Amino acid sequence: MIEAVLGQHEMCGSGVIAIVVMDPGLQPGDAGFEDAVLHTASFGKPRSQWDADYLEFARAKARTSWRLDASGAKVHAGLAHLLRRGDSLLHGAVVLDGIVVAVSGAESWYDEAIGTAVAANLRAMAWERHARAVRERQSLAC
Repeated sequence: MIEAVLGQHEMCGSGVIAIVVMDPGLQPGDAGFEDAVLHTASFGKPRSQWDADYLEFARAKARTSWRLDASGAKVHAGLAHLLRRGDSLLHGAVVLDGIVVAVSGAESWYDEAIGTAVAANLRAMAWERHARAVRERQSLAC
């Protein structure tokens, strides 16, 4: 999916996709932002060729959505009164069942599509691990 977006100039003129995933087990009251960043990644052009700091844009989007527990589209459409000085004014972060993923580099609607796909896959992996643990626990009880 990321490669397909990177390959379409009208979707991703920057040639870069940067992603920040927050640790869903850490909430703003539990940890600082830096400690709660679970993973960062970038795809496409090498960082030396970026025309802007897309990873920093993704980090800013993640920080705002993590703090407010709301996707960027929701923040900007109805929660603007909760924004603080320094919060990101860019769309491109999603919150899916407590999983915050922020993406930058493509058009904001594709940033959010990629973020949603990443969050949904992380949720599926967690559900699979949970199901395996339940099966193992049940087999031990027999």
